[in-house]
Amino acid sequence: MKKIEIYTDGACSGNPGPGGWGVLMRYKGKEKEISGGAIETTNNQMELTAVIEALRQLKEPVDATIYTDSTYVLKGFTQWLPTWVAQNWKSASKKPVANLELWQELLRLSLPHHLKWVWVKGHNGHRENERVDALARRFIEELQLRTELK
Repeated sequence: MKKIEIYTDGACSGNPGPGGWGVLMRYKGKEKEISGGAIETTNNQMELTAVIEALRQLKEPVDATIYTDSTYVLKGFTQWLPTWVAQNWKSASKKPVANLELWQELLRLSLPHHLKWVWVKGHNGHRENERVDALARRFIEELQLRTELK
């Protein structure tokens, strides 16, 4: 199974507000960057979307290490998800899970892969995390510029 590294980040200007996500994928020394965003979104939605979009790039099952500065995504996937599924997508407070469609898509896309999750401290000089943060923020700036030009 191929071993790849995936660095992800999401950002928002206002919460909710215009948001962006960035991904850096690395395999055998080769790198690929992707990014995107939405006009009206939240930081957590962009963090989830970054991982989803990374997994959509994969054409076969892989052994992936996902680096994220989002404890929401990391704990959500590694700790909370099994309980949510067992409780028919209800949180501990018996309310519907926030960002349900994104969590369901992340779960679906993760199934063929072996994922290892690593938390990195954001905005702390971690080279790859700074790169994906810059990708996400650049997309927000583009969205804001497009909105201003209308």
